Amino acid sequence: MTLLIVPVMITFGIFLLAMVAVGFWTYQDTLTFSDFALGGRRLSAPVAALSAGASDMSGWLFLGLPGAVYAAGIGATWIAVGLAVGTYLNWRLVAPRLRTYTELAGDAKTLSSYLEERFEDTSRLLRVLSATVIVVFFTVYVASGLIAGGVLFDGIFGGGFEFAVTVFAVVIVVYTVLGGFRAVSLTHSVQATVMFCAAVALPAIAITTLGGFGALHGALADQSASLLDMGAKAGFDGTRWSAGEPLSAVAVISLLAWGLGYFGQPHILVRFMSIRSTQEIPRARRIGVSWVVVCLAGASLVGLVGIAALDQPLENPETVFIALSAQLVNPWVAGLLLVAVLAAIKSTADSQLLVSAMALTEDFYRAFVKRQASDAAMVLAARATVVAVALVAYVIALSGGAVLDIVAYAWAGFGAAFGPVILLSLYWPRMTRAGAMAGIVTGAITVVMWKHIDPLLGPLQSGVYEMVPGVLAATAAALIFGKFVGRPPRRNWSGPMERRAPASVPIG
Repeated sequence: MTLLIVPVMITFGIFLLAMVAVGFWTYQDTLTFSDFALGGRRLSAPVAALSAGASDMSGWLFLGLPGAVYAAGIGATWIAVGLAVGTYLNWRLVAPRLRTYTELAGDAKTLSSYLEERFEDTSRLLRVLSATVIVVFFTVYVASGLIAGGVLFDGIFGGGFEFAVTVFAVVIVVYTVLGGFRAVSLTHSVQATVMFCAAVALPAIAITTLGGFGALHGALADQSASLLDMGAKAGFDGTRWSAGEPLSAVAVISLLAWGLGYFGQPHILVRFMSIRSTQEIPRARRIGVSWVVVCLAGASLVGLVGIAALDQPLENPETVFIALSAQLVNPWVAGLLLVAVLAAIKSTADSQLLVSAMALTEDFYRAFVKRQASDAAMVLAARATVVAVALVAYVIALSGGAVLDIVAYAWAGFGAAFGPVILLSLYWPRMTRAGAMAGIVTGAITVVMWKHIDPLLGPLQSGVYEMVPGVLAATAAALIFGKFVGRPPRRNWSGPMERRAPASVPIG
């Protein structure tokens, strides 16, 4: 065991035990299903903002994004630009109304139950459809988190990818089962702080070691001018960087389109639903957007400084954060920095795991199996479904795969299936149930089938990220069916019905 592994193992061990301790600590306060699902709608602005950010970024923040920038240069940072803009618009356009509407919609605890109430769907088809999409895409998304955790653990400690995935999955399941939403959100506050510090510290250390931004610029220019061109994508073959090729308009649009996904991400939207009052949202927005911008900028810089600072090119670009930490700082500091990677992975995987479990519990078990289930029965069912979803995701994770590719697919699925429908449900009072169902089905199917459809277009094939056709198709379907099929809801949903949530003791 090397000198690096011991401090990192100790640091990781303390961190993981602390997360499990939070689960035990919050266990006694998780008495009702509302507590387990939404923390009783009592999140303060800072906790809601940090939890939303931590839930959002996942392992790709310190693995996938730096790896993409390391391999392609700053042309890959169009993703970060799109995500920063999307974060702001999500807090501005969706958060206030969704917080209000979900409380007025029978105190809805899931997006599926909100949509059912919003569109007065007595058939429950809309609820089943939306919950099914959530469970399917989130199970794949959770698997990407387990893969990222396995890569991290195996890359540092060895022992095999399968063993690493197993350890990581067990820890997440334990504290999520025990403390539910409250445990997840409180741990996110700590993890988001760790992620923020690491996103600032590691590139700062690396740039200082290089001799400043001028030295970084010179080192990158020596490798390839394409690395410094926002309009180009450098080539990387595992040993050196080449001029590559210009980024087409389609490529830039595809990268920016990641920001479109925010409006439909259930694990982020549930943070808006759980904040204690709409009056908290402007403060939460400022905190959340600032956090995201700093973390994205820091992660992008990690990819660039890795090109200049590392002794040898990396065979796997997604390990650039790990390699820089090992090379530039002492083992104890490296342990703290690498905890940020662990925190990023955990904070998204546990959120997705919880939302999937809530969909199964609230939208299937209570809706169709036991409508009069007690709070105790619902909490027990929720804990059981957390374990069930985790097991399926674990099996998928063992097959491996690139973290960024899996995240891109699941992100597009949610963004296209739910984004247009959520926005129209909040801003178009006459939107119908048929429009909502058409939007969800069309968006999900377009994302799933696009990789098969695009090649069939021959010379016209676009190579565009499936988010773009998915959102466009879903929006068109929702507008057409919403206008011409079915009746509008009888209830008046016009305007952002702002009101303060009932007084309660905030979490955080």
